[in-house]
Amino acid sequence: MNTPKQDGFSMPAEFEPHHGTVMIFPERPGSWGKDPSAAQQAFSQIAARLSQCEQVYMLAGDQTAAIAAEMLPEAVKLLHIPTDDSWARDVAPTFVRNAAGDIRGISWQFNAWGGDFDGLYPDYAQDDAAAEAICTALNVPCYNARPFVLEGGAIHCDGEGTVLVTEVCLLSGGRNPQLTKEQITAKLLEYLGAEKVIWIPFGIYNDETNEHIDNICAFTAPGEVVLAWCDDPDDPQYAMSRADYDILSSETDAHGRKLKITKLPVPHKPVCVTEAECNDYIFAEGEDTREPGERLAASYVNFYFGNDCVLVPQFGGAYAEDDAKACEILHGCCPGREIVPIPARVILLGGGNIHCITQQIPAARRL
Repeated sequence: MNTPKQDGFSMPAEFEPHHGTVMIFPERPGSWGKDPSAAQQAFSQIAARLSQCEQVYMLAGDQTAAIAAEMLPEAVKLLHIPTDDSWARDVAPTFVRNAAGDIRGISWQFNAWGGDFDGLYPDYAQDDAAAEAICTALNVPCYNARPFVLEGGAIHCDGEGTVLVTEVCLLSGGRNPQLTKEQITAKLLEYLGAEKVIWIPFGIYNDETNEHIDNICAFTAPGEVVLAWCDDPDDPQYAMSRADYDILSSETDAHGRKLKITKLPVPHKPVCVTEAECNDYIFAEGEDTREPGERLAASYVNFYFGNDCVLVPQFGGAYAEDDAKACEILHGCCPGREIVPIPARVILLGGGNIHCITQQIPAARRL
């Protein structure tokens, strides 16, 4: 079987025009609690805003399909596809496009961010099957990238041949330990139709995905990135972000351009799970658990581009000034789009944020 690159396909940038967005309605009690209605409301708010500018496809299982149909706008198309959790970025296909505007999907192998080595839950067969099921439902041809383990949150593309990843994630022992860094690079270039992979060392401190790129650094335009930043030398994120900055400052993209780096500060103090929030989870046997006071991987880089907007996580309360600053910075980085603040603490409690629960389907033509 040919690779996407051999067939003339490549991954467009997220900021390019979309046909739509894939999401998954939340229900897992180990992520969203005994009563997932708050998470369901947050997902519905995101779906409703995106449906104003593109087609939204919401996956729902047997237990939640009726609830989703009631909560979501009629414009959202429900797909009855079961999953184990709601991280569409990681289990939905990565979509690629050719010069003629044809769209195809890629089904990576999914093992819940680490499999037996350090995965977050032991039963993930439905998640692993979701990408092919979505491609079938959308009548989109699908490349099978197995046995290569990857999640959509582990890659960012600029649409012009450059891929961003973190070393700590892609070189983790639970993904592709049989492959060298050079072999992983080659695989990414072939499947994403790219020319260069930029490896930065770290992601966000205590990110349970082994520090996905989509929480630490993202393209906002060709040659331009935002990087999660911390000015507190006593915070573990301080040294991690500086190490990433050093690499990004010394690199060029696939076209030889120096990167313009905009610093996007993380919340001024850690966002931590409370005892009451911990008591709301129901963890399955073998599932990763949380403890009161545990630091969550809060970052404003986990935003999502819609066709006419940028959906930005907001943590509220003591973080109101941080929230506003993030929106102000992204407004400057993303001209022509409405900056839409989204209350997102409930999504963060599940383990990710807005970018983690969305996966773009590119438009057939690049505008």
